Amino acid sequence: MKQDIHPADYRPVVFQDMSSDLKFITKSTMASDETIKWEDGNEYPLVKVEVSSASHPFYTGQRMFVDTAGRIDKFNQKYKKK
Repeated sequence: MKQDIHPADYRPVVFQDMSSDLKFITKSTMASDETIKWEDGNEYPLVKVEVSSASHPFYTGQRMFVDTAGRIDKFNQKYKKK
């Protein structure tokens, strides 16, 4: 295995979902200038994310269904045989 190609600093990091304000801690190599004091009293780097399982439509059940019938008809009209 090649040496010195993997990130060396694998540590606990807090991720915060900005749309739902969910915070969770996990190990990561991501770097951040911001820190946050966690429930255990320790300070950890804070990484802000836009989407997590708490806000993603697939996981929350708030899927938006797209009208595909109109798209299919439009495609068929455009490419129908003459």
